[in-house]
Amino acid sequence: METQDASAEFLIKFWPWFEANRKRLIYLAVGAVVVLFIWYFLATQREARSVQAGQAYTQLQMSLASSLTAQQVTDAYLKLAAQYAGTPAAERAQLQASAVLYNAGRYDDALAQFQKFLTANSGSLLASVAHLGAGASLEAAGKLDGAVTEYRAVATGFPNSSEALPAKFSLARVLEAQGKLSDATSYYQEVTRSQLAGSLGSEAAQRLAVIQGKLAAAKPASKS
Repeated sequence: METQDASAEFLIKFWPWFEANRKRLIYLAVGAVVVLFIWYFLATQREARSVQAGQAYTQLQMSLASSLTAQQVTDAYLKLAAQYAGTPAAERAQLQASAVLYNAGRYDDALAQFQKFLTANSGSLLASVAHLGAGASLEAAGKLDGAVTEYRAVATGFPNSSEALPAKFSLARVLEAQGKLSDATSYYQEVTRSQLAGSLGSEAAQRLAVIQGKLAAAKPASKS
């Protein structure tokens, strides 16, 4: 009985307020419905555009003729990336264009594309790929300090990515080339300890044995 009285009292107090604010509440409700509709429409459009971009990317890969030059292939990927900007396919296309330039030996141009990707997509799931590509481009161009920076960005910033192990191995290789054998040893050891390293782990173990031999040979002979 008390619950019914409380409910009735609430309605008596609430109803005048509702009547006084009826139009305002209707406007708010309509506005919420409109906002929800717009959000749903935009989300649907984004999804459809992403699907379309993915199909265009696949079609482009299948249609590229072997007679095309590296620049022509690069331009085709960059055109798709610009056309479908903001989609995962556009990101893959931009990275593919960078890889084409790298494979053609145009390391500075490849680096520029990798860096452009990182500037526009720093939070992308593919950022680790771009850092690794930038490091490889710098290493191939003989800019070892820059390569170290990029490889470290992957190893420390994306430790759980599939690019982390190649980055650590590449970092160790560059440090070894710079004569920083102790630092190189540390990264080679990390690679060899990983169960996912595979052939990379075997190669790291070989390089590690070579370095350890050099370090042992560099130690002064103990006096008898």
